[in-house]
Amino acid sequence: MSPVAVLVGPPGAGKSTVGALLAERLGVPFTDSDTLVEQKAGRVIADIFLSDGEPAFRAMERDAVAEALATHDGVLALGGGAVMTDGVRELLDGHAVVFLAVGLAAGVRRVGLSTARPLLAGVNPRATFSALLQERLPVYRAVARHEVATDDLAPEAVADAVLAALRPEAADRA
Repeated sequence: MSPVAVLVGPPGAGKSTVGALLAERLGVPFTDSDTLVEQKAGRVIADIFLSDGEPAFRAMERDAVAEALATHDGVLALGGGAVMTDGVRELLDGHAVVFLAVGLAAGVRRVGLSTARPLLAGVNPRATFSALLQERLPVYRAVARHEVATDDLAPEAVADAVLAALRPEAADRA
């Protein structure tokens, strides 16, 4: 058993929103690795970052992703930084990974420079988001089989584009 699709991308790409739409259209369950971590830890991610630090969170995230890849047969959205962990990149090999790409302006507009996102909190969240995009972009592309640009698309249109990209893989699973 493995997910029919795994969505990766930076904050604001629409992974959770598009993932839920995609799962609904495919008639499969949706889950998000951030939600799985929070459920297991009994705390929100911002609290985990604050009390335990990013390395502890990344270890929890890696474990949650490993379990979901082995047991979840629907759509799985990964937290934006999950792919930066070596173990996660290795786990994604062989899965139907779709990179939801978002540019700086659209990403900043969508996340609203939220302090609920621990890596974007700080003195200059826009510069932080820009640096995050530059660092992660090659990794997102390396792990993905498909890439869908999301900047000027409504979530429904992004879900349509993901379905089109996955068509052969999704049809094999149905």
